Amino acid sequence: MKRRHFAAAAIAASLLATANTGFASDTLRVTAIPDEAPTELLRKFKPLGAYLERRLGMKVSFVPVTDYAASVEALVNHKVDLAWFGGFTFVQANIRSRGRVEPIIQRAEDEKFTSVFVTTKSSGIKTLADLKGKNFSFGSPSSTSGHLMPRSFLLQNGVDPSKDMRVSFSGAHDATVFAVAGGKVAAGALNASVWKKLVDSKRVDTGKVDVFYTTPPYYDYNWTIHKDMPAAVRQKLIDAFLELTPDTPEGKEILALQRASRFVATKASNYANIEKAARSAGLLK
Repeated sequence: MKRRHFAAAAIAASLLATANTGFASDTLRVTAIPDEAPTELLRKFKPLGAYLERRLGMKVSFVPVTDYAASVEALVNHKVDLAWFGGFTFVQANIRSRGRVEPIIQRAEDEKFTSVFVTTKSSGIKTLADLKGKNFSFGSPSSTSGHLMPRSFLLQNGVDPSKDMRVSFSGAHDATVFAVAGGKVAAGALNASVWKKLVDSKRVDTGKVDVFYTTPPYYDYNWTIHKDMPAAVRQKLIDAFLELTPDTPEGKEILALQRASRFVATKASNYANIEKAARSAGLLK
C-alpha cells in the first residue's frame, strides 16, 4: 500500500512539474517568426524536425504563427518550447518574459549578419541619402534585419525614416523585394541571406533590381528556448544542432535549407547591441 501511495505521489509530482513548466515531455513544439511565406517555413523545417525527433527521442511538431508578436507570446506563454527568432524578437521575448527565455544556438552566419537595401536600376537611388522623399518598404515591424537594424543604420547616416521617407511594411523579406520589383515602392531593406536565396533561385532579376547598400555586421537569428525546459532535453537539443555537419546527406540537406554552414552556441549577451539599437530607434520603451 505504501509503495502504491509513493508511486501515485511521484506521478502527481511529475504531472505538477510539467504543468508548472508548460513543457510537454512527449512532444517538442517548435515555431518560427514568419519572415518568409508559410509554405517555405514548413519546407525548411521538415527535415530538421525529423532529425530532432530521432535525436531527442520524442515527437517534434511545427506550430505556425500569424506574425512576429505571436511567436514571442507563444514561447513566453509555454505554447511552444523552441522558437526561431531574429535578434530583436529575442530581445522582445526576453523583456516580455522577464528574462525567462534563453538563446542557445545560432548559425555561424548569424554572428556577422547583414541587411541589404535594394532598388530598381532605373530609380536613380545610389546612396541612403537618396531615399529622402521616397516610398520605402521595411519587412515586419519586429524584424531585426528587415526593420530594426536598417532603421538604425539609416538614422546613423542622417536619414530619419519617420520624417524623411514614406514608409510601409511588407510583412516579410521576400515580399519587400517583390514590392520593389513591382514598383510599389522605390526601395526596401531585407536580410542578406534571403536576398541571396532569391537571387540564386532566380526569383529576382538583378538586371532590374539590385543592392545599393549593405549594412555593417551584427548578431541576428537564433534558436531560443524557455528556461523551464528540462536540462537534459536542453543539452540533447544543443548537441543535436552542434553535431549537424555537411559531411552527411542529412546534415547537408538541413544546413542548406537553413542557409547555414554550421550551428554554434550563443548567449543572451550577444544581443545587447540589438536592444541598444532598438531603444535608440524608439522601438523599445
